[in-house]
Amino acid sequence: MQLWSDEIEAMRPEARAVVDAGMAFVAELFAGDGEPPKDLEGAVQHMRRSFERMYSPVPEAIVRDIAGVPCRTFVPEGPATGIYLHFHGGGMVIGAPEMSDSSNLDLCQRFGMAVISVGYRKAPEHPFPAGPDDGIAVAKWVIENGISEYGSDRVIVGGESAGGYMAAAVALRMRDELAAVDNLLGANLVFGVHDWGRSPSQRGLRVFDGPDMLTPEGMAMFGDCYLPGMSIEERRAPHISPLFADLHDLCPAFMSVGTADHLLDDTLMLAPRWAAAGNEVELFVAPEMPHGFQAFPCGITSAWAAAQFDWFARRLVS
Repeated sequence: MQLWSDEIEAMRPEARAVVDAGMAFVAELFAGDGEPPKDLEGAVQHMRRSFERMYSPVPEAIVRDIAGVPCRTFVPEGPATGIYLHFHGGGMVIGAPEMSDSSNLDLCQRFGMAVISVGYRKAPEHPFPAGPDDGIAVAKWVIENGISEYGSDRVIVGGESAGGYMAAAVALRMRDELAAVDNLLGANLVFGVHDWGRSPSQRGLRVFDGPDMLTPEGMAMFGDCYLPGMSIEERRAPHISPLFADLHDLCPAFMSVGTADHLLDDTLMLAPRWAAAGNEVELFVAPEMPHGFQAFPCGITSAWAAAQFDWFARRLVS
């Protein structure tokens, strides 16, 4: 099994240098924040303040409530080719839609899609199922109002990290609760969390021991915030962890992950299960790339972006 091409293999030295330099910059960026507090609430607030430096809001975003949920939206000129229902990352604890303004604006302009980035509720203040409940509420509104508001009710769900988890969870609930799988054009699952029981790579058993934005300790903290008091087995219930769900009759998916990512196994296990259930899957594995690899510009990330854009284009003409 060849998980990446010879062309991608030749790009590894450049990628390694870019990641090393980028990680050094990230460490310097956050060096002034000091040690996080020991208590959970204090640690969460510390992380949120630090993470806000990664927000890059753009003036083209339209802020509105949809189904009672705050969202940032991007609207094309004329009828939309489809609606991208986007979910930001942050372990279900930190992050905000503003993190992805630039990429969401680009998708809107590049493909004529309307983009709705959902400001779902976060833990520990709002543990499971608050976030997915917000996601499915917005999805229901889109199906009912998409044509009148944007000229389309065809939906692609997608997101990064916890947003990839949210996209998978919402796709499953669109199938099961809304009987709306026919509205689903695809799922763009970028290094998602699909096993809240902590896959081997989440626990630190990675195939490539390179620098990463995540740590096993951080993943454990996110899980404790989002699913407080639950055992590992309880966290692997099908309605919580998409990896353990019935995956039949779902939409085509584009899944991507780096081999240094502590979420590597979540994607490597979900992709073949998604395909074995009879769904189309395209898998992009980025050797030596960490969590959040799109922030490290190099040949591999350019190849990933091109593959992702090609997937979007093919889904929107289907």
